[in-house]
Amino acid sequence: MKRIFDLIFSIAGLILLSPVFLIISLLIKLDSKGPVFYKQLRVGKNNSDFRLLKFRTMRTDSDKSGLLTVGGRDPRITGAGYYLRKFKIDELPQLLNVAAGEMSFVGPRPEVRKYVDLYNDEQRKVLSVLPGITDVASIKYRNENELLEKSEDPESYYIESIMPDKLKLNLDYIEQRSFANDLKVIFKTLSTIIR
Repeated sequence: MKRIFDLIFSIAGLILLSPVFLIISLLIKLDSKGPVFYKQLRVGKNNSDFRLLKFRTMRTDSDKSGLLTVGGRDPRITGAGYYLRKFKIDELPQLLNVAAGEMSFVGPRPEVRKYVDLYNDEQRKVLSVLPGITDVASIKYRNENELLEKSEDPESYYIESIMPDKLKLNLDYIEQRSFANDLKVIFKTLSTIIR
């Protein structure tokens, strides 16, 4: 049921949003040099790597100066990128990941290998399911950038506080997952973005 839902709605979304994709692509190209899409290696189901797609919101090669985005006005973020991030529009290309079967609409957000390598055995259970575009942890930590900005050591704060809590929330999700719960997470995510 979940895979059928993912396949139908990801393809429908890509078709319906194709004009929006075109407009966003033009804005990105006019705003800064570089590709329209940002591809980042993330860890998916069964600990396998895949390339997660986003609209590019940072200047080219920005990830070389750190994987975490700190603050709402990280200087690496482009003008158009600020608004794409604010309204989560940069995540839309992940519909392609969903259609390809690499992701689902709802599931633990996929992490980069650097942080997955720090998981303990219990935490690695989040890799037993497809990662998602949204999850309960994303809703709780929708202002993660601002939390990191207030920290003296954003990297340590993420590893020691935010990441373990996100993983706990995702492990709870896996224990209670159902199609009905997935729909609740989708509606909560949309409601959060609208607010």
